[in-house]
Amino acid sequence: MVYESLLLMAILMLATLLFILFFGDATAAPKRYFLQVFLWLVCGTYFVWNWSRGGQTLAMQTWRIKLITQSGKQLTLLQAVKRYLVASLFFGAGFVWAFFDRDGLFLHDRLCGSKLVLLDKPLKD
Repeated sequence: MVYESLLLMAILMLATLLFILFFGDATAAPKRYFLQVFLWLVCGTYFVWNWSRGGQTLAMQTWRIKLITQSGKQLTLLQAVKRYLVASLFFGAGFVWAFFDRDGLFLHDRLCGSKLVLLDKPLKD
């Protein structure tokens, strides 16, 4: 999650710069709220794009983690959007759920029919 946060921070800083260049100062309402929604949408685009086209963000590729459906297939665009919305709704509390879930699934994975799997390690030369 730390590695993912660092990557996402860079993306959000660039998105904020673009927002401010186009719309100006966003420290007061309503622009501040528009910026917050814009950044939430940028995060969603990042995650949904990566989850639906390969099941992995760059951080997930590094740690050899892949997101798939409970039946072992790749997530569809709709499933990825649903997962992002549900995960956002619980503000990260879904991660605590994994400690109590019988299969170790996050709450958003349990509700959306997805799961994280660890890929086999590559063979060393």
